[in-house]
Amino acid sequence: MDQWLQNINWTTFLEGAIVNLGQALLAIIAFLIAKAIGNKLITTGFAKMQAQRDMSVGRVKTLEKLTMNAFSYVLIFIFITIIISIFGLDATGLIAGAGIIGLAIGFGAQGLVSDVVTGFFLLLERQVDVGDYITASGIDGIVEEVGLRTTLIRGFDGTLHFIPNRNISNVSNHSRGNMRALVDMSISYDDDIDKAVAVMQEVCDRIAAEDERIVEGPNVVGVHSLGDSDVVLRIVAKTANMEQWAVERILRKELKEALDANNIEIPFPHQVYIEKRNS
Repeated sequence: MDQWLQNINWTTFLEGAIVNLGQALLAIIAFLIAKAIGNKLITTGFAKMQAQRDMSVGRVKTLEKLTMNAFSYVLIFIFITIIISIFGLDATGLIAGAGIIGLAIGFGAQGLVSDVVTGFFLLLERQVDVGDYITASGIDGIVEEVGLRTTLIRGFDGTLHFIPNRNISNVSNHSRGNMRALVDMSISYDDDIDKAVAVMQEVCDRIAAEDERIVEGPNVVGVHSLGDSDVVLRIVAKTANMEQWAVERILRKELKEALDANNIEIPFPHQVYIEKRNS
């Protein structure tokens, strides 16, 4: 071992190490510059595509994130290949080995293959886009990213869910087209149903004239159900995408105030006890 160390030309060794480290540093700088330029070009390109083809923002964001991910994977592979070549290893062998390893993974990692295939069809069939409100695998939320392996959904409590695509057996997309606002209001059995409907419809017409988020309605469709202590009247409206909850809140407030102003009772659950006495 000592003899081997003595035979090393340390000057040449250090010069070679410095050259290799310098080349590696240049490769890192080139990698960072290429990634920044590539991401900028991708963002600019999709912005122009949206303007020229009048594509939805969600669809553009979906394809943009997917393209950036694919670009990053390719760039990282090229960077690793260059680094290995700098330090004197055979890059051709690496590429061939990577192909063999990739084939082995393809046969062994069935879940990964299923993720990629499902993700491909999610994108191809445009089942979801970034910004859509969906239900998938029992999770409700807003789509933040659709990838070939996972889909990211932000829940309404702020939790970010990473769902493997193979677990998405069905998707309920709540963001395609107009949404429905639905409000149920209760009145007592002693109140006049026709009067209550007229009062509520007047409020609905006023809100429809004032609120641009309402596309159609609201309309009092009539008696929805008969409860233990109340008559339930249903109001339905069509709203702009993702505005249904705000419209429902406004309707509940205005309808409650209108019913109170007209002395129409909104009942609370109550029970009647009948006591029988022996004579």
